[in-house]
Amino acid sequence: MRPRSLDEFAGQAHLLGQGKPLRAAIETSSLHSMVLWGPPGVGKTTIARMIADICEVEFQAISAVLAGVKDIREAILIARQNQARSGRKTLLFVDEVHRFNKAQQDAFLPYVEDGTVIFIGATTENPSFELNNALLSRARIYRLKSLEIDDLTALMRRALTDPRGLGERQIGISADLLVTLARAADGDARRSLNLLEIATDLATDDQVSEAILAEVLGADLRRFDKGGDIFYEQISALHKAVRGSAPDAALYWFARMVDGGCDPFYIARRVVRMATEDIGNADPRALQMALDAWSVQERLGSPEGELAIAQAIVYCAAAAKSNAVYTAYNRALADVRSLPSLDVPMHLRNAPTTMMKDMGYGDDYHYAHQFDDAFVAGESYFPEEIAARKYYEPVDRGLEIQIREKLQRLMDQNQASDFQRYAKTRSPKA
Repeated sequence: MRPRSLDEFAGQAHLLGQGKPLRAAIETSSLHSMVLWGPPGVGKTTIARMIADICEVEFQAISAVLAGVKDIREAILIARQNQARSGRKTLLFVDEVHRFNKAQQDAFLPYVEDGTVIFIGATTENPSFELNNALLSRARIYRLKSLEIDDLTALMRRALTDPRGLGERQIGISADLLVTLARAADGDARRSLNLLEIATDLATDDQVSEAILAEVLGADLRRFDKGGDIFYEQISALHKAVRGSAPDAALYWFARMVDGGCDPFYIARRVVRMATEDIGNADPRALQMALDAWSVQERLGSPEGELAIAQAIVYCAAAAKSNAVYTAYNRALADVRSLPSLDVPMHLRNAPTTMMKDMGYGDDYHYAHQFDDAFVAGESYFPEEIAARKYYEPVDRGLEIQIREKLQRLMDQNQASDFQRYAKTRSPKA
């Protein structure tokens, strides 16, 4: 059921619609190397074959799953022989190109550069992460999208009537059931045709019934690549919904991931991260909620565990937000990495032995609990060589309102104190 023309192609109107760049390049045979990036079953291989047919060039295909540098060299040799024999260029299609390592990807460069082959790579992974910059600089990236319901139902209707597909069998199926199949295919044309074929094989009296379709789809799961772009896009959407105080959207993305087969423990771990990064001391209970949900998942499993994680997600989304601790930690870490390893001041060192005491360890240390409010005004706890830093700045939300007020009061006491451990204590914030 591969389309024989651009007008038959299902979906990708943003690339193959009238006047769109890729369509114009194909129709004018203005071929260039490219990377087709998109989820499975959206037409990457079909586009490559169509380009070869319309532009009348030789087509060669290799799969990065099985091929190595030797196979690349053989493909290049065949391309040169084709050009010498017929004068026709060769389109070299590399499926799953992201599976090639750096050396294998580099093997294409001279032949792409000198025009020996028109390189078309297909990948389900983000090319900016998986492909060499040298290869990317020689190829244009086209992002393919999952097919819409209307695209998939149109494709299946054509398959039911086309002699190349199921046309000779004259199987009947209602429009509603075609939509159900399209939803189950989840944007994947190949999957929709496979499901349709299975359903028609089980048809009774040349008719696909609702009961047959339920049997076909009973154990079906939505597309969910546990290590690829779809995975990280959805967890990113969940995290951003929590950060944006949108509990309903957060629940939607959580349900999408669970429905797709994501490990609940991965989500539980990420919720802990959300509680510390985006809520922090504005509502410390969020962290406890996240840890409790993780514990419930460990102790009870599904579905009770997922419900506890959902509860934690809703709480985190509705909680007061602060990234003050996250920001403060990163500031402190930046200082530590940029400064030398400064010694601990003598008054802050522990002195468990007589020798250490004799050396001055712990001298002039002020025990905070012996002072009002358990606070030593003017004391410094930083190395002597650097000014006192101010990393943590509480926000005016949730519990951090009270934390901000307290820290400001202590800072005022520091400024008013006659005692200053180091003059640098009065230095401005780093």
